[in-house]
Amino acid sequence: MKKKISFSIACFNEELNIVTTYKALKKIADQYKGKYEFEYIFSDNCSIDKTKELITKLTKKDKNVTGVFLSRNFGHEANGQAAMDYTSGDAVIPIECDLQDPPEVIPKLIEKWERGYDVVVGLRTRLEDSVFMNFTRKTFYKIFKKISNIEVPVNSGAFGLMDRKVVDAIGKMPEKYRFFRGLRAYAGFKTAYVTYHRGKRKYGKSSYNFIDYIRHSERGIFGFSYLLLDLMVYAGFILVVFSFLFIVGYLFTVIVFGNPIRAQIPLMLAIVFFGGIQLLAISIIGKYIQVIVEETKGRPVYIVDEVINTKSEARNPKFETNLNFRKFK
Repeated sequence: MKKKISFSIACFNEELNIVTTYKALKKIADQYKGKYEFEYIFSDNCSIDKTKELITKLTKKDKNVTGVFLSRNFGHEANGQAAMDYTSGDAVIPIECDLQDPPEVIPKLIEKWERGYDVVVGLRTRLEDSVFMNFTRKTFYKIFKKISNIEVPVNSGAFGLMDRKVVDAIGKMPEKYRFFRGLRAYAGFKTAYVTYHRGKRKYGKSSYNFIDYIRHSERGIFGFSYLLLDLMVYAGFILVVFSFLFIVGYLFTVIVFGNPIRAQIPLMLAIVFFGGIQLLAISIIGKYIQVIVEETKGRPVYIVDEVINTKSEARNPKFETNLNFRKFK
């Protein structure tokens, strides 16, 4: 029996790229005709354009295409997880619908998998984006690599390949404040790397703005690092020692020389400084509490409105899998 490879494709307002992406992936799949079976899982994050219509047409044209349509926009991470949850292949290749990650790299991913690697991570050697965005990305990943409690490769994205056991391991992770790159690194397994040049979008405009990137980076920082909390502890200890020394020195000055220091300005500066430190510390603690609240609510990461597949049975019709904590219909 031939092994199957799944493409998990997260979409949002990608009407200009749906067909192009399918054809590009189909072209790669045809190179392995007779060796592997392929399936295409399109997960639509409640698009407001013709994305759903085009995916539906593909399901009628190709029995190996499945359309998963979420009930609303649950965010990029949830949409990507939904696409992976509906895959059934022995290996899964997550890829963006904008084709910035070139399908031509896929044979290299498959080759590494055939050589026994469970995870193949795509590393971007160059990104065709603004100087500011490139600098911001590189800076974030360098900082994240230093402060996180796991090893996440710099300039890596979701694009890559994972063996079924890795996909299942990530799927069993119950957290809702998800950061896929961190979860993939946390899962471990035998890992290889493939470098590539990430180009510009083929068509359309990205719905991801700078604020979205900031929120996405927060998922990584607050989900995989406790350094900020540690820094607050260290800063508090240093400030307490400094304050004690200042008090001792000030009392000594008053006893020996009287009170020659005008205290208004130093007091005002001290209040502003310590107030800022306290506000920063409370804010950081508040972000961690926010993560705890999200994890304890018990809500699903995403809700599926409809699954369209030309086969007689839709995948996971009642969500009778070990992932049912995350899927609801």
